[in-house]
Amino acid sequence: MRLKPVLLIACVAGTVLGHAAWVHAQSVKSPGGNAASKTAEQAYKNIQVLKDVPADQLVPAMQFIKASLGVQCDFCHLENAFEKDDKETKQTARKMMRMMFAINKDSFDGQQKVTCFACHRGARKPVAIPTINEEEGHIAAEAELSLGANTAGLPSADEILQRYLQALGGADAAATISTRVQKGALTVGAKHFPVEILAKAPAKRVTTVHFPGADSITAINGEEGWLSTSSHGVHDMGPSELDGATLDAELFFPATIRQLFKLSRVQQQEQIYGHLAYRVVGMRDNWPSVDLYFDQESGLLVRMLRYVQTPLGRNPLQIDYSDYREEAGVKTPYRWTVAGPNTRFTIQIEQSQPGAPITDDKFAKPASTPP
Repeated sequence: MRLKPVLLIACVAGTVLGHAAWVHAQSVKSPGGNAASKTAEQAYKNIQVLKDVPADQLVPAMQFIKASLGVQCDFCHLENAFEKDDKETKQTARKMMRMMFAINKDSFDGQQKVTCFACHRGARKPVAIPTINEEEGHIAAEAELSLGANTAGLPSADEILQRYLQALGGADAAATISTRVQKGALTVGAKHFPVEILAKAPAKRVTTVHFPGADSITAINGEEGWLSTSSHGVHDMGPSELDGATLDAELFFPATIRQLFKLSRVQQQEQIYGHLAYRVVGMRDNWPSVDLYFDQESGLLVRMLRYVQTPLGRNPLQIDYSDYREEAGVKTPYRWTVAGPNTRFTIQIEQSQPGAPITDDKFAKPASTPP
């Protein structure tokens, strides 16, 4: 079994950048390039358009193109020779990026209003002719959402968050759990892999997936984050990756959820798997907002939708929580499904030990791989 395809699911801690994308990126890195502190032009070879963006945003930007056009890396690049310009599609992609930047600059004061997805919608070529709407009421529904949903009669965000903590077992009970050791299985397609999670508040988490022949590790320790495999060494998380992983780790211990966001507001009601849920939008300084969905009947968190900002647009990542079970007086999701434009997998917990002793050395970062 080849490892490269399945390493895309190494975003189990919430990072959008998978190991396969990271491995691919190594083939276009300039000698001595350090993506953590350089521009894309300084860290990678033959960058023509995204020269001045932080190097750690280059791969997420490429992932945004993949999702927008519904293609894979080889649509524009030669395998193991990503820096070469042999393919016409790569030249076209550069022209399209320049066009997009020009439209946003000239028509929208530089705001990121037009993206690759705005025209392509998951297709290699934009659709030039309007499609016939076969679903009655679809256009009206979209128009209503674009005008803003009516929030009259909905509870406040603070009331929803307070009810969530009560549904878990109470804020005091949730605050008593500061560590957790879990074991289970990660499933992608029809394949299952053992997974172990060590977590310690605040914001320390190590997730290890045991693939055949190699372990894939995604970790944060409250200050820095990294991804690693035995075959490709250690990769430092960029700011966006670290932010996402930290948010996931914080939500793993929900007692502090009300302090995570500068401002929260109730946006609307939505259907999640046939159940009505409140959509609460959490605002944070200098980071994209986060959408939290709480089941109206149970009060429990059933979905989180967050975004990674790239130079070309936002990459979404959705996490659905289910199979809540009580442990040490607190309800905890034993199953979560992670879905993004290029990945989907599920983690099912089989064993969980809340309050298990975990020493801080378990979260010590290994030495980074030399460039």
